Amino acid sequence: MATLKDIRTRIKGVKSTQQVTKAMKMVAAAKLRRAQDAAIQARPYAGKLKEMLGSLSTKVDTTLNPMLSARENVENLLVILVTSDRGLCGAFNTNIIKLAQRVMREEYGNLEKQGRIKILCAGSKGYDFLRKRDYNVVKAYPGVFQALHFDVAKEIAEYAADMYVRGEVDKVVVVYNEFKSVLSPNLRSEVLLPIMSERAGVDTAAGGEYIYEPSPASIVDVLVPKHINTQVWRMMLESNAAEQAARMGAMDSATENAKELLRQLNISYNRARQAAITTELTEIVAGADALQGG
Repeated sequence: MATLKDIRTRIKGVKSTQQVTKAMKMVAAAKLRRAQDAAIQARPYAGKLKEMLGSLSTKVDTTLNPMLSARENVENLLVILVTSDRGLCGAFNTNIIKLAQRVMREEYGNLEKQGRIKILCAGSKGYDFLRKRDYNVVKAYPGVFQALHFDVAKEIAEYAADMYVRGEVDKVVVVYNEFKSVLSPNLRSEVLLPIMSERAGVDTAAGGEYIYEPSPASIVDVLVPKHINTQVWRMMLESNAAEQAARMGAMDSATENAKELLRQLNISYNRARQAAITTELTEIVAGADALQGG
């Protein structure tokens, strides 16, 4: 049975932990506001670029740009896995890593068996997990979310585009957390390249008609890299916002759990204290009776 000193030590430790989790919750809430605003502001621009490319693809020969042409046979795949750099955010990283494994196993099982899947990790947690399990991680960006910049997203996009254009991979898939709400992130697996595969079934006429100068083909050559850079940047912003939301929720749960644990420890402390007082009283009474009997 725990002594009074042991229980007091535990109460002190839980109170210290509770203060830390409460502070981390407040920090995550402040970061979430900024991250959420950034993610929401990036959506309209990314959506309009996609709409314009959808309209342009009906007016140009898509074979002129390799990133607009889907390849008949996908023999090599690049998976871009976006995770966080730090933990203490609940099941945020676990869920997205499981989704990436499921996508590779169920949708591209033949390529996985043949070792034809390459992985690019944005974020330390995904990289730490996959490199210990012999996955083919060809590029990693650990610590990218410590100071998130567009230049890093552009570098990732250019690396993936270069692999696709040179024929090293025939498809690029991004697995990331899309920010939906504080309580429920949205796990996503999207095809980044080829661009045409993302627009399958989209009614491009619904986006309106445009006049293109100097020509649709030259505009496509400019918009395609902008589109890829913007999509990767948007996905990273979405993941950052979802991470802060997950961390805020995890720290809130930890704070509430610490509160409940303190309540139980206080009950245990009071019971142990009462038992000690009762024992002392019993010993005093027994000693007094012994003196009177003597």
